[in-house]
Amino acid sequence: MAAVPINLVIEQGTDFYATFTVTNDDGTPLNLSGFNGTCKMKTSHASKATPISVDLGYVSRSAGKISISMTAANTTNLKARRYVYEIILISPNNVKARVIEGLVEVTPGVL
Repeated sequence: MAAVPINLVIEQGTDFYATFTVTNDDGTPLNLSGFNGTCKMKTSHASKATPISVDLGYVSRSAGKISISMTAANTTNLKARRYVYEIILISPNNVKARVIEGLVEVTPGVL
């Protein structure tokens, strides 16, 4: 399964939430029962800095629906710039797959 590219925008100082549906190669929802995962972002693929953790949740495991989120307190601490991110899921058999990746544009707040 190849990672699906999806670009995002996070508004600095606000709550961020996005949902995705992970599918099998034939387009049907992937049953995520027993899966674990992570979402990380950083300033570039080559960056040596510690990646920023993004909360990953399961909206409906049987329907392949996941969510990522950050609180307003966490987005306030992000510098306004472009980042890269990826969502990695780990199957019950311990197989790791990057399912979604892309760019994140953090836009500055006024306050």
